[in-house]
Amino acid sequence: MLAMNAPPDHSFSQLGPEVVLDALASVGLEADGRLLALNSYENRVYQIGMEQGGPVVAKFYRPQRWSDAAILEEHYFVQELVEQEIPVVAPLAFNHQTLLHYQGFRFAVFPRQGGRAPELDRPDTLEWLGRLMGRIHAVGAITTYAARPAIDLQTFGVEPRAWLLAHDFIPAELLESWKSVSAQAIAGVERCYARAGDTLQCRLHGDCHVGNVLWTDGGPHFVDFDDSRNGPPIQDLWMLLSGERADMTTQLADVLAGYEDFFEFDPRQLHLVEALRTLRLLHYSYWLARRWDDPAFPLAFPWFNTVRYWQDRILELREQVALMDEAPLWSL
Repeated sequence: MLAMNAPPDHSFSQLGPEVVLDALASVGLEADGRLLALNSYENRVYQIGMEQGGPVVAKFYRPQRWSDAAILEEHYFVQELVEQEIPVVAPLAFNHQTLLHYQGFRFAVFPRQGGRAPELDRPDTLEWLGRLMGRIHAVGAITTYAARPAIDLQTFGVEPRAWLLAHDFIPAELLESWKSVSAQAIAGVERCYARAGDTLQCRLHGDCHVGNVLWTDGGPHFVDFDDSRNGPPIQDLWMLLSGERADMTTQLADVLAGYEDFFEFDPRQLHLVEALRTLRLLHYSYWLARRWDDPAFPLAFPWFNTVRYWQDRILELREQVALMDEAPLWSL
């Protein structure tokens, strides 16, 4: 959902260090001059040293990506999790406001909470993450988002495919092949959803890759709910799995051993694992294409939009078409 309250020509090119520090000063945060850009492409995120207290992390939202209402829905969800003592990183409030504004930019400030990557090859780690995700989904299932879209066939498959075909990103010599295999992929996703039937939709983390889980001596905590959407709970679980089919089956059993302590798992969702993986692949190409006019993207992703890139995506989608017609990972 696009934000309609930011000027269309407002871009990150205007977000220099002075603007960042002045934005923090506008809410009473006095920086000590230390500013470190963190690895983020969708938004601009900085770790900033403070004159008093520990450093903070400031996230400046990409103009016109989310509406104010959509950003605030995410903030409210994360705060609900905090109130249930679930270890997530919530934005700080200034005069009761978590979504802040400065010179046309919207931003939020978070406490800095470090950690290391979880060891996903350990069964006890996967079970712990499963317990935490079960707690998150128990809160997420209380209601659904109104301003944020869902992770589903339309938003992550049909619309990205149509946009890519309409904007000449695919090399002419590969266009018919990609058009055909992407149509087969969409049809495969439809079959998976039909086999799964009417499954639960709830508020999710939405982007539960290993980089968004940080581990400390006290256990894991989740960061960056910026991609949070409505969707099936399995979306937050399948990204913790890797390796061959047998490996993923074992890993899923470990995750669910902890998950079901706090939230019931509907096994019909297992039909959606490869479908959701397929949708993520389609959406990723679309995401890169939509951001290609941001100077940071050609520098960070120089391989995108090459013939080799689209050849690899065609092969990838062909593999997914076959996988979506296989039996699900594990039957309960």
